[in-house]
Amino acid sequence: MKILPLVLILGAVAFVPVAAVAQTPTAKAPAKRPPLARSAIKAVEEMTPIEEHSDVVLSEADLAVAQRVHVGLIPCELGSSVQITPARRQGFFLVQVKNMRNARYFMHPVESRTGAIRLEDPKRGAMWLQLGNKSMLMSQQLGKRLADECMNADQLTLADDMKRNPPRGLLDPVDPPVTAPPAVSPPAAPVSAN
Repeated sequence: MKILPLVLILGAVAFVPVAAVAQTPTAKAPAKRPPLARSAIKAVEEMTPIEEHSDVVLSEADLAVAQRVHVGLIPCELGSSVQITPARRQGFFLVQVKNMRNARYFMHPVESRTGAIRLEDPKRGAMWLQLGNKSMLMSQQLGKRLADECMNADQLTLADDMKRNPPRGLLDPVDPPVTAPPAVSPPAAPVSAN
């Protein structure tokens, strides 16, 4: 009975060196590079140009919309901001969000039935919506707003005017119709008793 455990132990010890030799690699694996620092990654992303190639052909109406896009640095809520720069190609824009990695887009105008100015980047799934009183950047892939309440000087003025004099809502009653004052009948002539 004592011999069986001893045989098992000796057998296991005898196979360990063979298994260890079989697993040693014959060629050296390439050395792993250390990961890049966040600042280095950010610098590379900022310096890497956005692909400015697009198969989109803009119509005259799209080019007219592009003329009305606010360009420059537009401050947004929560300390964020959006930089909109005209691209080399007429009617296209580079849109970048401050303090957001990978939030750089190559956008073109899209005609809107509502009159809002709408820029889209179909490759990255983003949309810039510019209204009279504010603008916002939305990610269609993530299903959320990346920047909201973005306002340049003109939009800020309009937003303040709307706060002071709010426009009538769709469900508000229409102003009552102006009615003519009731007609006053002339006094009746006195009846004489003849």
